[in-house]
Amino acid sequence: MLDMQQKIKIFKALGNETRFLIFKNVFTGGYACSLDKKDSKIKVSPHATCVSTIAEHFEFSLPTISKHLQLLREADIVKMEKKGNKIYIEPNIETIRELGGCFTTLVDNFEKNRELFFDEVVLA
Repeated sequence: MLDMQQKIKIFKALGNETRFLIFKNVFTGGYACSLDKKDSKIKVSPHATCVSTIAEHFEFSLPTISKHLQLLREADIVKMEKKGNKIYIEPNIETIRELGGCFTTLVDNFEKNRELFFDEVVLA
């Protein structure tokens, strides 16, 4: 379960435009990455992309993109794994699903307690 500090870390990570775009494209499959052809035994998730492919979409250096990816990984919304000579990135669906559940709970509680916030009676 995500604690308050973990949620804050996620929002801080996504609060930067570059990190948000990287996350959005990793999550939606917006980057296509060639597999490492040097070792045919390397198994890569079909949802993964590689750091070099992400870097091609920005006018930043590879170290700058790596720093952004590190902050997304520390927020636990992406997973990174080195395979062969590439580092692959994929969304951490478990964390994202849990964060989505937090929003659902907020909305449900807001609707149930609307009269406490606005002195309105909710018609069911």
